[in-house]
Amino acid sequence: MVLDMIYEFEKFLSGNCCLSKSTLKSYLWTVDYFYKNYGEFSSSSLLAYKGYLVEHFKPQTVNLRLQAINRYLDFAGRADLKLRLVKLQNKTFIENVISDADYRYLKSQLMADGHADWAFVVWFLGATGARISELLQIKVEHVVNGHVDLYGKGGKLRRIYISSTLKREALEWLSAKGKSSGYIFTNRSGARLTPRGVAHQLKFFAVRYGINPEVVYPHSFRHLFAKNFLDRYNDISLLADLMGHESLETTRIYLRRTASEQRAVVDKVIDW
Repeated sequence: MVLDMIYEFEKFLSGNCCLSKSTLKSYLWTVDYFYKNYGEFSSSSLLAYKGYLVEHFKPQTVNLRLQAINRYLDFAGRADLKLRLVKLQNKTFIENVISDADYRYLKSQLMADGHADWAFVVWFLGATGARISELLQIKVEHVVNGHVDLYGKGGKLRRIYISSTLKREALEWLSAKGKSSGYIFTNRSGARLTPRGVAHQLKFFAVRYGINPEVVYPHSFRHLFAKNFLDRYNDISLLADLMGHESLETTRIYLRRTASEQRAVVDKVIDW
């Protein structure tokens, strides 16, 4: 069905838009990538994708991808989901970030209800700042070492640290499961979890525990990590290294408050 939709989208673009071959190819690739990595189009999955783009690409590339997505949404009759083009340096707040209180509540409820595996998914996301693709590469051996070394474009090293508290608790959890090697986040058949599967399950638990589903998605916990780190240790250069950002400008967004935090301050302070 997805392939059929992309094929119809290609015919739509070819017949209704004056796009160059390279732009047409880029639009089709973007939609295909979205389906493969984020599943169905929804406000939460689109925001997650937008966050990924902003973090990894320059504004010009981000906008090209968003234009492709918006063109597809027009084609599919879902113009209500269209995304605004971004200019990161002008943004005054960050959106849809889970609060520290909800993060801790979600983690504790999962533990209490016997969902330790998912509690550790949430814990690793919130305490390491890992992207979902990075999280799913973590092995028992990495937990033992206390860090994960990953290599990106141009052979650039990104080290993800596992705090001593998380390391201790995770090793006890893994020992109880009888797992001494290999990937730590797997399904019942032993295969690695998928980004889409993790995102879907997190939404399920958000609804179950009465947390706004809009703020419960894998990348939200990465934002939480960054905000909590700066609240406790105000070193933006170090945070940029921990997050794997190539530019401090990308990291500076975490100096901003969320929209809800801004609202709380305004309601508290302004009484005139």
